[in-house]
Amino acid sequence: MQYQWRGDASDAELFALTEAHGGRPESGWWDKCRPHCLGWVTARLPAGDLIGFVNVAWDGADHAFVLNTKVASAYQRRGIATELVAVAVRNARTAGCEWLHVDFREELSPFYFGACGFRPTTAGLIYLY
Repeated sequence: MQYQWRGDASDAELFALTEAHGGRPESGWWDKCRPHCLGWVTARLPAGDLIGFVNVAWDGADHAFVLNTKVASAYQRRGIATELVAVAVRNARTAGCEWLHVDFREELSPFYFGACGFRPTTAGLIYLY
């Protein structure tokens, strides 16, 4: 498995990965999003297939945000997502960020709080639809 910070990833690959992860992909999303990211982490098989991804957005200063963590269904529960987030943590720290935020569905608490080391915090959210 090869993990790479700011590794090459095409919109088509992320569309396919989102489908393989069980999500609802949107064509053109990555091309629109990429210029605004601090970075991202890719996970590829030795043959080059993209099977994991996490995006790291930021405020341009000391806050970064983990978004879009995904691993293709056939490769889940092997520590790939944990390593994706660990690479994101290291690189956000190297970039000078002081805080790394994440939000997630309740059932992902063991992953983010346990495997990844995030801490619970009070936060606010407004649903816009």
